Amino acid sequence: MALELVGGAALGAVFEKLFAAVEDARTKATKFDSSLKKLEETLKSINPSILEMKRMNDQLDRSKEDMEKLIQILKDGEKLIHKCSKVSCCNYFKKWRYANEIEALEDSLLKIFQVELQAQLSRNNMQILVLLKSNRFSWSNKGVSVKYESLGSCEATDPPAFMVGLDVPLKELKRWLFTDGESRIVVSAPGGCGKTTLAKRLCHDQQVKEYFQHIFYVTVSKTFNLIGIIKKLFWHSDEQVPGFQNEEDAVNQLELMLKRKVESGRLLLVLDDVWSGSESFLTKFNFQISGCKVLITSRNEFPKFGSTYNLKLLSEEDAKTLFRHSAIPEDGSGSSMPGEDLVNTIVRRCKGFPLALEVVGRSLHGQPVEIWRSTLMKLSEGQSIVNSEDELRNCLQSSLDALDDKDIMLKECFMDLGSFPEDQKIPATALIDMWAELHKLDKDGIYAISNLQKLCSRNLLNLVVTRNDANEIDWCYNDAFVMQHDLLRDLAIYQSNQEPIEKRKRLIVDLTGNRLPEWWTKENQPQLSARLVSISTDEMFSSSWCNMQLPEAEALILNFNQTENKYELPEFMKQMDKLKVLVVTNYGFCAAELTNFSVLSSLSNLKRIRLEQVSIPTLCNTSMELKNLEKLSLVMCHKIGQAFASSTIQIPEMLPNLREINIDYCNDLVELPEGFCDLVQLNKLSISNCHKLSALPEGIGKLANLEVLRVSACTLVSKLPDSMGSLHKLSVLDITGCLRIRKMPKQIGELRGLRELHMRRCPGLRELPPSVTLLVDLERVICDEETAQLWECYTHLLPNLTLSVPEEIINLNWL
Repeated sequence: MALELVGGAALGAVFEKLFAAVEDARTKATKFDSSLKKLEETLKSINPSILEMKRMNDQLDRSKEDMEKLIQILKDGEKLIHKCSKVSCCNYFKKWRYANEIEALEDSLLKIFQVELQAQLSRNNMQILVLLKSNRFSWSNKGVSVKYESLGSCEATDPPAFMVGLDVPLKELKRWLFTDGESRIVVSAPGGCGKTTLAKRLCHDQQVKEYFQHIFYVTVSKTFNLIGIIKKLFWHSDEQVPGFQNEEDAVNQLELMLKRKVESGRLLLVLDDVWSGSESFLTKFNFQISGCKVLITSRNEFPKFGSTYNLKLLSEEDAKTLFRHSAIPEDGSGSSMPGEDLVNTIVRRCKGFPLALEVVGRSLHGQPVEIWRSTLMKLSEGQSIVNSEDELRNCLQSSLDALDDKDIMLKECFMDLGSFPEDQKIPATALIDMWAELHKLDKDGIYAISNLQKLCSRNLLNLVVTRNDANEIDWCYNDAFVMQHDLLRDLAIYQSNQEPIEKRKRLIVDLTGNRLPEWWTKENQPQLSARLVSISTDEMFSSSWCNMQLPEAEALILNFNQTENKYELPEFMKQMDKLKVLVVTNYGFCAAELTNFSVLSSLSNLKRIRLEQVSIPTLCNTSMELKNLEKLSLVMCHKIGQAFASSTIQIPEMLPNLREINIDYCNDLVELPEGFCDLVQLNKLSISNCHKLSALPEGIGKLANLEVLRVSACTLVSKLPDSMGSLHKLSVLDITGCLRIRKMPKQIGELRGLRELHMRRCPGLRELPPSVTLLVDLERVICDEETAQLWECYTHLLPNLTLSVPEEIINLNWL
């Protein structure tokens, strides 16, 4: 019987020889016929597994070592069979001995293929899944797909590590949820009381996770998009996201989806941060589904929706505990320790609000007693205010005032955060672009990140890093985001609005539909002097812009949530002669086409552009020349390859001074435009999470001034161009997460200025060219254990080299 052989591979060749020897021996050594027949049947049965083993090893590009044990057994088996053919019929001892050895051979093969091979296949499959997960793919029973950050997650993030006063509310809420009576619950309390923290802790509680097999967590916010929220829920449930005709259709399909989910277990839907006036929104979630419960958090009560659980402010004892944790160093260090009376008085002024206790506490951390007394005086000035949120704002204001005395720039940076929408991630790179021009901070973002960390240490924001090894790449902040409590955002906006509109340094406009503020519609508009302008629009906005005079604006932030196909850049941008930074972000579910892009040709001072989740018909035409543009960032943008390909002007002519390009999550980017290779001024090129990009252009070697090259999590890239050897100024190279790269260019040794090489999660990499010994200035290689072994034989020739193998944090709960 002919077998399907493993053509050409060492394993296939050895297996073929053994099978042929067995067939031949059955005709010659009939004395072993029963044993050989049994062995032949075993070989036939394991042949499909051998094919599968070869396929899996090829996919991971594993070395021969993984199969050496099996190959050796097959070789020894072939020798044994040849010996059997030479045994005399009268030699009973050898007949008995070889029959036992044939049986032992069969047992060895069965053990390998019934136990060891299955373990290896499971390990290989697990490695593939972990690599996919680390490169932000998702895995479901439908296969592998890419999950973009913009779609958001319906999983609750981890609650703070230190919490007080929530044990009793948690216990009471679980009792409500675990009984049949309550299907909809409203957790109500003023802002800053810990409603979101309680909801997150509830979602992560082990008893809750055991009781509810499906948990969905969605932040609603003041300006919500119902269809966008429902699409997120479908995405999170690993179901295909339908195309909804309207809101009614979306709600009906959501109800059907939830009914399908509860067939496999109970379901909890958490709607966090629901605002006053959202009654019509909540009616969409009045489902009567057995096994499905809905919990919302809000500053308001919605008695028609469900039962209300009023979250109380912290008790005096819990308030002291939380404040001390934030304000007083654990080791008791500091200029001097405040007295107990001073501590207790400040705690009482914070009125039991957890947010106020943490923010005020962090502002006093390690400070001298005089600062504590000054803070108490500021808190006491607002003691007559009776509205609870005004009281809270007064507490928060005291912490903001403390920045005046110590670091005015920190306060300026905090105030700028109000330019971004509520409850949305703020990319650190967008802040770096803004602050480099507005506040003259360094263009690489070192001071910007330092300021974010200082604000984070004061609990004025949360700094989130989504890539677990991002801190190893000190020149890249693509994976860093800022989140801020909506009350802190309100405080920033409130402070910005204290001055008359014509004198404000920041103009922050949130539009609902097409309703414009009165000052904007006046025939004689006020003369605006804002340097930072932020305009946020919702899905009802029609892109019908009224004129606005912004002669002093240096940074323009356009935030929109578009369900239509297009978003038009405002015509009044043509008169913004001082504009240096443009950030355009679509928070909708799908990319929108950005039109009227030609207005940018009038902006001779524009230096930085960041576009997120938009498509651009064309970037380069005869009327478009951005001669002073230094940085271009394209995040989740569609058709960018086509945009450059359809150009009527050469890319270097349009962008002669471009220094930095960042392309992230542009999943329809198949190839990098060849014109990029003629941008001779380019210093940094970062391409990440572009899963259809298969190669870099050979002309990349022409980028003589390139210092940083990042090709990260581009899973189809299988090699780097040989012309890379011409990048003599390259100091940082990052190929993290490029699964298919098998070898480095032979010319890599010509990169004499290379200092850092990041190559984690590159399972296909099996060899290094000898020229790596010429990388005498190489200081750090960050990699996995297997890749580190490839470098170890060269370390004695590279005295400055340090191999860093960070611990891989793999959480398989997602499986």
